[in-house]
Amino acid sequence: MSDQRPRTDVRHIGHQASPPVRNAVKVATATTVGAALSVLSGLTLTGTVIALIVATPVMVLFSPILVPAGIAAALITAGFLASGGFGAAALAALVWMYRYFAGKHLVGEEQVEYARAKIADTAGDVKEKAREYGQHEAQEVTGTA
Repeated sequence: MSDQRPRTDVRHIGHQASPPVRNAVKVATATTVGAALSVLSGLTLTGTVIALIVATPVMVLFSPILVPAGIAAALITAGFLASGGFGAAALAALVWMYRYFAGKHLVGEEQVEYARAKIADTAGDVKEKAREYGQHEAQEVTGTA
């Protein structure tokens, strides 16, 4: 009679039990990570509030010194950054001018020449259309007068 009982495949049982267990592990992991991050967020907020409470009187006392010093530091930093940017732009312009006057192949020269020719063609077309329109208007004025 033992041969008449249906046989159950062990691999089949493992796959059936796997998704609920896997989902439970996912939920437990997500809950643990979420709780840990919430605790860290709370600690960070608490530390920030305490630091603000401690630093506020100091900032009020030293604000006549710190505000102008902060403004000066910001202006000095902006000046150095602007100076570096202008220096880099000037160096790039000088390198470009040297290559241009030396007759060396310039980067993007073909595109610039193509754009120049396209603009010249378009300008010629516009000039021709304007001339035709002017002649047409002149004919209408002379024809009606």
